[in-house]
Amino acid sequence: MEKVSIIVTVYNCEKYIYDCLTSVINQTYKNLEIIVVDDCSTDNSLNVIKTIKDKRIKLIKLKKNYGTAVARNRGVYHSTGRYLCFLDGDDYWNLDKIEKQLKFIKDNKYIFVFSSYSYLRNNKLKVAKVPSKMNYDDLLKNHAIFTSSVMLDMNYLQKEDIKMPKIKRGQDMATWWKILKSGVTAYSISEPLAIYRVGNKSLSSNKLIAVSRTWKLFKREKLSFIKRLYCYICYILNAIKRRISL
Repeated sequence: MEKVSIIVTVYNCEKYIYDCLTSVINQTYKNLEIIVVDDCSTDNSLNVIKTIKDKRIKLIKLKKNYGTAVARNRGVYHSTGRYLCFLDGDDYWNLDKIEKQLKFIKDNKYIFVFSSYSYLRNNKLKVAKVPSKMNYDDLLKNHAIFTSSVMLDMNYLQKEDIKMPKIKRGQDMATWWKILKSGVTAYSISEPLAIYRVGNKSLSSNKLIAVSRTWKLFKREKLSFIKRLYCYICYILNAIKRRISL
């Protein structure tokens, strides 16, 4: 059984980290390396993590709050598995997530897979469907890859390929663009395998942040102004479409 490394990033997730980690340690696929990177939490997250007794958990404590990109990169650096997954400390997985994705990626000899996912808001789940496959141009126009649903085959990627840039927001999307720009195609499982826990922040504020962040990401990608504008309009329309479907 080949090892799957899971990078769990934590920052002030004391309310959710127990559910997050138990959804990992109780996976039906057992050969896991669970690398938990605490990004200098100031709440009770570390104490909650320490109550979970599982030899597969490796805890890394950062000495200051560096942000998600550095935390994920630190976890990737210490990973040893052939397959690599990411999970944010306030999200969680279906218990057969790894088993189903591993079969999917191996049977088809894919490099990059992801899945549909569910939003959890007010104790209600709603499914966000994703395209069956995405290349670089597809992902520029439709930001449908949810990081906690991703699995990568590291036999075909280098750790440098997935080193996330130190930008304030959207470092994961910038990284998926980098991988797909190299010619890799990402393929999805239509079943929702990951759960995104919607926070208590203002939804209007989140939308404004996302819109501003995306424009900055496109500028960073050095797209021509026309292509940037085209992709931006497509991104907004696809985001609206997802909202309506929810």
